[in-house]
Amino acid sequence: MDIDVGDAGARTLEQSAGSGMRSIRLIAVLGALSAFGPVTTDLYLPSLPQTAAALHTSQSGVQSSLTACLIGLAFGQLVVGPISDARGRRGPLIAGMVLFCATSLLCAVAPNVLVFDLFRLLQGLAGAAGIVISFAVVRDVYQGAAAGKAFSILLAVNGVAPIVAPVIGGQLLRFVDWRGVFLVLAGLGVVFLALAYRWVPETLPVDHRRGGGIVMMGHDMRQVVRDRSFVGYALVVGLSFGAMVAYISASSFVFQEVYRASPQLFSVFFAINGAGILVANAANARLLNRSTPRALLDIGLIGLALGGLAVLVVVAVGSLGLWFLVPALFVMVASIGFIMPNATALALEPHGATAGSASAVLGCTQFLFGAVVAPLVGLGGVSAVPMGVVAITLCTLAVVVRTVLCRPEIRVDGASRIPGSRRRWNKMSSWWASPADTRTRAIPESSGER
Repeated sequence: MDIDVGDAGARTLEQSAGSGMRSIRLIAVLGALSAFGPVTTDLYLPSLPQTAAALHTSQSGVQSSLTACLIGLAFGQLVVGPISDARGRRGPLIAGMVLFCATSLLCAVAPNVLVFDLFRLLQGLAGAAGIVISFAVVRDVYQGAAAGKAFSILLAVNGVAPIVAPVIGGQLLRFVDWRGVFLVLAGLGVVFLALAYRWVPETLPVDHRRGGGIVMMGHDMRQVVRDRSFVGYALVVGLSFGAMVAYISASSFVFQEVYRASPQLFSVFFAINGAGILVANAANARLLNRSTPRALLDIGLIGLALGGLAVLVVVAVGSLGLWFLVPALFVMVASIGFIMPNATALALEPHGATAGSASAVLGCTQFLFGAVVAPLVGLGGVSAVPMGVVAITLCTLAVVVRTVLCRPEIRVDGASRIPGSRRRWNKMSSWWASPADTRTRAIPESSGER
């Protein structure tokens, strides 16, 4: 039975006993589900050489499995997002988790690299359900500044997971081979499935769902991408994520080969940047009590651009050493903690009826930028300059896109509007006038009701 959490039954969490704990529990589970991208792509990275040898292929040949997974994560969201708008959140989420467990097991028994790539593609398609639906559920339940805070938590997990996952994967190889890593992924899938089944309720009432099948899904996608501001925020998310991918994919080589840092020192710097994202996300959540998502987004973009410029200067001027590069990277990477949650909240705010489709486009954009950027930073050979060039290019484009496409709200008769090709009206004015607003829709008592 679907649980109606529509406006008629909405009430603040503070007005219902125990709802605060349900909110924390829900966000914790959604945070875990939203991490399917980095967990699926990064946990097995340390085992790539072993995988290549076992499947009798080259290192570049086995890298195709990473590309296949990223493609699955990107386009899977375009499929699952609209389905969740039409069928509800809970069913597609559970189905995706079951498929993820099955495909992880299939990856563990793949006989050759072609079959392995196919199973990785399917694994990415399945994992996409956890990502896109977790963001859609947040949009269903939270509004305004509360949504910004919830997205901060989800994106904190997404910011740290790409840094932590390879470390965990490396430690796993002390006890299992590369096939065992995928058995671990299958086990994680079972845990996530249990959490989703127990604690993620249906948040999209039947009367709020989108009928019309595939035709309506296509219509919803077109409606979303016709919103000029949405496209702008989606590109900001993708470009910012691309800047982080440029750092993640090149940093091991840059720190250890170019600047001659030890693996231990490299791990320390990696951890510091991971902590920077966490601190920025925490600061963002607190500042939303006194500011707006748009203002904090702009602060993040300024930091991103300044950090990217500093990185380029340091790597271009050969005499500047590692201790100049570290703070420049910290500013650039930590700034993403302000950009991602606020850009996501602003993009989804006007699209409550099509939150699944809108989340899908956001997620697809993000992973496609990551897939394109990853190989670019290695084009220059033994040099840190490509990382700096790619980073400052993406940072600059993010600022330009925000300025050109993401128009400011216009106050009209006490309401707030985001102009776009369709001049959508939304509830932005409620938190524009009162940034401390933390309203949510009521969270159901238990997911035991189907």
